[in-house]
Amino acid sequence: MCLTLWGCSTTLDITSIGWKTYSNSRYGFEFPYPSNWNSLTAPTNDDGIAFVSPRNSNVEIRGWASNQLSPSMTEDSETSASYNFQTTQGLRGLLLVETGNTMSSMKLKLNQNQIDYHWQGKSPSQEFSNYYPLFYYIAQQYRVGRR
Repeated sequence: MCLTLWGCSTTLDITSIGWKTYSNSRYGFEFPYPSNWNSLTAPTNDDGIAFVSPRNSNVEIRGWASNQLSPSMTEDSETSASYNFQTTQGLRGLLLVETGNTMSSMKLKLNQNQIDYHWQGKSPSQEFSNYYPLFYYIAQQYRVGRR
C-alpha cells in the first residue's frame, strides 16, 4: 500500500516501514507504530502509551483507554450519525482532525463494552500534512480484543 504525502514529492510506502505493535493487556487494545519511534514512560496504571518520532519529539502517537464513567453514554444511546470512521477490524468510531496554529492532531474514539478507547497522532501544524497518511493508517489498524 502506498500513500502520497502532501506537500512533498515522496511516497510513503507503508510496507517499507518497520513496524512493531503496542498491545495493552489491561484494556485489550493494540495498534502498530514505526519500530524506530521511542516510547515515553508508560503510566503506572497501564492505561496506554505514547511514542515519539526519532526525528522530532513534537511528533507523537498515543493510545489509551478508560472505563466509561457515565452509563448514560453507552453505545445504545449513540446513533450511527455519530460515527464517521471504521477500522479494518470493523469497529465504528469517531475520527476528528483538529488543525491549530502550532499543533494539529488526528483523534480516534471508539467505545466497546463500556470502555472508551482513544488514539491520537499529533505534529506541528506545518508538518501535519506529511504525517496525515501515517496517522490515518495507524488509526485504521487500531484493534480491540478481549481482555
